[in-house]
Amino acid sequence: MKIRPAVLADLEAMTEIYNEAILTTTATFDMEPMTRDERLPWFESHDARHPILVAVVDHQIAGWACLSHWRPRQAYADTAETSFYVKASHRGQGIGRQLKQAIIEEARRLGFHTLIAGVAEGNEVSLHLNQSFGFEVVGTFKEVGKKFGKVLDVTYLQLFLN
Repeated sequence: MKIRPAVLADLEAMTEIYNEAILTTTATFDMEPMTRDERLPWFESHDARHPILVAVVDHQIAGWACLSHWRPRQAYADTAETSFYVKASHRGQGIGRQLKQAIIEEARRLGFHTLIAGVAEGNEVSLHLNQSFGFEVVGTFKEVGKKFGKVLDVTYLQLFLN
């Protein structure tokens, strides 16, 4: 496996992975699959300070991770939200762990002070993975989302990098 910065040519495969998560998990609260063109503004919202990384296995995108703006105001510039998604056929192989490690290293290199991760109820694997990297639970928003007919909580975790 190789982890590298995402390029526009990766967007189709990244969208397929994201759509798989939309349809089968609570990892995202998006409800309907998206086209590549619908995901393009999201891709373009990432920049040198808010990178997207992809994991490549056998010349195919197996997962991706990113740093996103936490809030639009300048005071939040040293805080980023982390996200990662792994293709279902590649889960359980350590790809998510390697992507998370790589995105944390990028955040340190880029001078971020703190990282945020939001984990929806029912996604214990993501919760555990974040905690294994030192993310600590800072709060839970109760019943803020509804997916698959169930009202869900979202737990927020934080990692200080300095």
